[in-house]
Amino acid sequence: MKTGIHPEYVLSNVTCSCGNTFQTRSTKPELHVEICSNCHPFYTGKQKLMDTGGRVERFQRRLERAGGAPRKG
Repeated sequence: MKTGIHPEYVLSNVTCSCGNTFQTRSTKPELHVEICSNCHPFYTGKQKLMDTGGRVERFQRRLERAGGAPRKG
């Protein structure tokens, strides 16, 4: 390996927009992030699931209006 080409790997402070701070190692001494595990919906359990229900029912209503019968099987 060549010497002198790799950046210095230092202890850095990470600050989230929610106010959470923690330390990790990076090539930069300070990092600012928009989202972290403290405020991300996946980790907090406050997920918003998109309502995908009703698609089958909507298709069946369109099929009935068109005069077709749904196939079985």
